[in-house]
Amino acid sequence: MIFEQSWRWYGPKDPVDLEMIKQAGAHGVVTALHHIPVGEVWSVAEIEKRITTLEESNKKHPFRLHWNVVESLPVHEAIKLGKPERDEFIENYKISLRNLGRCGVNIICYNFMPVLDWLRTNVKFQLEDGSTALLHDKVELAVFDLFILKRENAERDYSDDIIKEAKKRFQNKSSQDLAILEQSMLMALPGDDEGFTLEKLKKSLATFDGISAERLREHLVHFLKEVIPVAEQSGVKMAIHPDDPPWSVFGLPRIVSDVEDLDYLFNTVPSTANGLTFCSGSLGASALNNLPEIISKFYERIHFVHLRSVQREKSDYFYEANHLEGSVGMFDLVKTFFDLQQKIGREPIPMRPDHGHEMMYDKEKQFYPGYSVIGRMRGLAELRGLETGIINSYK
Repeated sequence: MIFEQSWRWYGPKDPVDLEMIKQAGAHGVVTALHHIPVGEVWSVAEIEKRITTLEESNKKHPFRLHWNVVESLPVHEAIKLGKPERDEFIENYKISLRNLGRCGVNIICYNFMPVLDWLRTNVKFQLEDGSTALLHDKVELAVFDLFILKRENAERDYSDDIIKEAKKRFQNKSSQDLAILEQSMLMALPGDDEGFTLEKLKKSLATFDGISAERLREHLVHFLKEVIPVAEQSGVKMAIHPDDPPWSVFGLPRIVSDVEDLDYLFNTVPSTANGLTFCSGSLGASALNNLPEIISKFYERIHFVHLRSVQREKSDYFYEANHLEGSVGMFDLVKTFFDLQQKIGREPIPMRPDHGHEMMYDKEKQFYPGYSVIGRMRGLAELRGLETGIINSYK
């Protein structure tokens, strides 16, 4: 196997239960303790409670699941901002790393994106086959930013052409169209039951006024120099997730978007415990990123893989494509992983299919956008088939 087939699970409240994950064909469970507030310690007791939940499920059927990746152990905003209180949150992070290592959970996916995780302007973009996908359109982002959120000095972050088009679209949108856009932009992050309001988002963005990419990078390096030695001691590998999308949104700095960013990060903190979550969709949203080259250059630092494809229509417009279609060239990516594995002799890397389409019966149910059952199951099935075909063709 090239990959250890895995599935993201949001915990006991996830409408996708563990039996569904087993039937989808995944053995690895990618999960997190979303009920613990960001910045607080993950205790051994809470970690073991989640492990016990998986073990209890395994008693029902011999098909076994295990917790192979944390996604994610979130980084408190005070650390990203470099505030004095960051030291307390970094110490809590270290304790959580030690506790996870003690419990045998040793791959940690995290990100350093300010305020927001991944961002889409339409979480129910209609595709030709009737399914829906996630879409990012910079003009729609400008409509929201300039005319709904009304962020101070927002116009500085858009070209004259985009501002002109955004104004035109805003004037032509119905109240329902605007409500759909606002709902997509204020969507709660995984584990956050409340989500954003316009005022909450505006205040959160304002806290990063004056934080340049250089300063944010300094704060990331400070964080890593503190936690990576603890990760090494605990047998834990950190795997940073790239920015999504890999360009600035709302004027926020981006520092994990391309080869140069990754080179700086890994040269500055050279331990292999300082690694990467290779997300083909996040990096693939930019046509400037050569994905097979990124895999080849950083293969030994890739501790976790997200496989999904995006269809790039222009430089700042993309939607989530079927896993084997779109702009990323999935065959070349999986083949690159296979070739490197054969050369080095590495164990399979945990991989999960990411951001499936909402389709069939799932359209009548309530899921976190991108994380319904059938779309991800289709993605996993296609990726497993591609993997099997590549492996068998070289026997």
